[in-house]
Parts: sequence; C-alpha cells; structure tokens
Amino acid sequence: MENQKPKKSFGQWIKTSITIRMLMVGILILVLLIPLSYIKSLIQERSIRQEQTVVSDINQKWGNQVMLYGPILKIPYQTHKIKKTWDEKTKSYTEEDIITVHHAFFFPDLLDIKANVTSDTLKRGIYKSPVYTSDMKIKGSFSIPSFDTQDIAEEDILWDKSTIILNSTNLKGIKSNLQLKLGTENYLLQSKYSKNSYTNTLETKFLNENSWPKEKAIDFNLDLIINGSNQLKFIPVGKETNVSITSDWASPKFDGNYLPDPKTKSITEKGFKASWKVLQVNREFEQEFFGELPHINSSAFGVKFIVPVDDYQKSERTAKYGYLVIALTFLVFFLIQTISKINIHPFQYLMIGLALTMFYTLLISISEHSSFLYAYLIAGTSVVVLISIYTKAILRSFKFMAMISTSLTALYAFIFVIIQLEDYALLVGSIGLFLILGTIMMVSRKIDWGNDGV
Repeated sequence: MENQKPKKSFGQWIKTSITIRMLMVGILILVLLIPLSYIKSLIQERSIRQEQTVVSDINQKWGNQVMLYGPILKIPYQTHKIKKTWDEKTKSYTEEDIITVHHAFFFPDLLDIKANVTSDTLKRGIYKSPVYTSDMKIKGSFSIPSFDTQDIAEEDILWDKSTIILNSTNLKGIKSNLQLKLGTENYLLQSKYSKNSYTNTLETKFLNENSWPKEKAIDFNLDLIINGSNQLKFIPVGKETNVSITSDWASPKFDGNYLPDPKTKSITEKGFKASWKVLQVNREFEQEFFGELPHINSSAFGVKFIVPVDDYQKSERTAKYGYLVIALTFLVFFLIQTISKINIHPFQYLMIGLALTMFYTLLISISEHSSFLYAYLIAGTSVVVLISIYTKAILRSFKFMAMISTSLTALYAFIFVIIQLEDYALLVGSIGLFLILGTIMMVSRKIDWGNDGV
C-alpha cells in the first residue's frame, strides 16, 4: 500500500488552514472599520467647526460674500383715489382726493462693471479662510423712464424726489466713499435702513434737475472698493450687462445663473480672467417695477473663491482609503505568512491594524498646527517605522521587514499623490489599484491553495 499523509487534527487545521486565516483577516478588517468610522466623524466635526465658527467669524469681520444689485433709479409718483362722503347738512356728497405716494424703480439701459480682485488668506489659530478685496469700476446709463403702463399723469411724477439706490449684501466691507457721478453732478451714496429689505440699501440724496433723465438718457460712473469672502456676484439689472473680473486667485468656481464667455475665460496658476454679457432677453424680469423691488437673487452670477482641496478635505479623502491600506497591509502579511509558513497570531494582526488607524489621528492633529505635507510625512514615517520594528520582532527577518516597510511607503506615497489631484484622481487611482492587484496575483501563484484539508 502506498504511504498516505496522516490527516491533521481539527486543532492543527485551525492553526494552519489558509481558509481560516483568510476569514480571520477579513473579520479583523471589519472590526477595524469601527475606529476608522470614528476618525472620519472626527475629521468632519473639525471641518464643520472651521466652516461654521472660525471661518464665518473671520469673514464677518473682514467682509462677507458680496452681491451687488443696482444702481437703480427710484422715482416717487402719486396715485389718486376719490372718496365720496354723504353730508347730512347739505344733503349731498363731498369728494376728497386721497393721494398715495408709491415708488417706481427703473433699471439702467447699460451696466458695465470691471472688477480687479486681489485675494488673500486670513488665519486664526489653526484655521484659515480665503478673502479678497475688489476694486470695481461701474458705469452705465439710464434712459428716459416710462410710466405709460401705469397710466400716470406727468404732474404726478415727483421728479424732485427721485434718487439712485444700490443694494448690497455687504456694507461692512466697503472701503471707499461712494461718489456716484450722474451726468455732471456727484452724489454720495449713504446707508438707508429698511426693516423689510432683504439686502442693505445705499441711496443718494434727491437728484437735482440737471440729473433727471427726463428728456434724455444720462450716464453714471461709480468707483467701489470692497472687502469680501467666498464669492462675488452681480444681478444683471442692465438691459445690457457686461461684467469683467480679473483676479490673482487660481481656483475660481464660476457660479450662478450665467456662465462667462468661454472665449474670454482664462485660468492659470497666477489667477483668472472672465467676462459675462447678459441681455434683457436672457433674463426673467423686465426693466421697471412699480411698488417695490423684486427679489431676483436667483438671477445673480459671478465667481466663488474656493480652496480646491483644503487640509480637512485632504484628511477626509485620506481616511476614505483607510480600509484599503489596512486590507492591503494585512494581505501582504497574509502572503508572507502563507508562503513562509510563519505563524502570525490574530492579536498581532490587530496591533498592526491599530497602528495603521493611528496614522489618521496623527495626520489630522499635526496638520492643524503645520502644513499637510509635513503632517503626512511625520504621520506616515512614524507608522511605517513602528510597524517595521514590530514586523522584525514577530517575523525575525530583515527581508520581510524591508518588504513591509517598502510596501507601506509605496502605498502611502500613492495615496498622497491621489489626494493632491482633482481631475485625474480617479484615473490615477484606478491605474494604481490595477497594478497592485496584478502584483498580488503574481505573488499568490506560489501558494498551494489545494493543501487546506483536514
């Protein structure tokens, strides 16, 4: 009879079975997803704190987002209502003319805005926020206003009470006296409180007769320097609205109801340029309103000044690869254990996994006090050195220690490259994972997967 290999006892099979090892590694990976989820929650919490408390406080003091609505010609007018009252003494009706004053608002025919935006970054402690100062040149013209649609007599139009108004979401950021030149006259725009207004209003004094667009169109000019943050937007109130923005901010996001002309748009590392042209036919509202100004914020357009990937976003994106780092590291140890027949206890796998999760807590805590690059280098180096020393202790081999340290270093470097990218992150990540899978498939050929029975 041929010699037969003695069957393994159940206890020996548990210790040496490749299947059991794979199940054990899989269970440990699932267990380690629990601390990883807590780390992701911590990163999100710190990011929300930055956005809701520190950054909002910085922006409020410097100047919040800017949206301009105007200039607008405001002309009061009178309406008449005859009230009849019966007089018992005279046995007849008496008539009373009740006069009510309303306001008409006329948008300019032409609105041309050129904005030169200088950006900066303000810091408070470990937090920072992008801000800007915009130097604007605003010019345009008002045509002769028409009251025909309201059937208002000429004598009921109160030309001597007409004004120019400009609405803005941010008065605190204005850094220049606003002298509006209307025709040949200059008018100072001053704040005017209105409890029913959804924006802050600036208004001139009553226009004199030389500034009325009563018989002919009249031009206006205005220089405005304003501090702001996050975004700069305009409402296209002109029958033709032209806006041109030049800035040194390299990561703009063009936002709102209209996009800039692609032929004029240019984005480089030194900044961006963009121009918009919006005609009346492109809008959803007319050129004049009677009674009150409409809420037309939805028609605003402009640019957002964004940080493409800030430190918290980078940390969060890095943490999303946590399960991949743990799984691949465990897989390397599993292949070493299976090929070399060295026994690695589940507790040792757990210690290695916890060391890998510590990378993310080190990363987020150090990055709050230093640059993300230094934080990543310190956290990555610390974890790689710790696991390498531990590997030498449990595997007792410099060769395996070098293999583990090289694999971890390459993996952390690969993830760092991915999180720095924006447009090509998915492509580079997919190619990298494909190469990693190919390497693992080649190495796993040496494993005798059939020798796993009792």
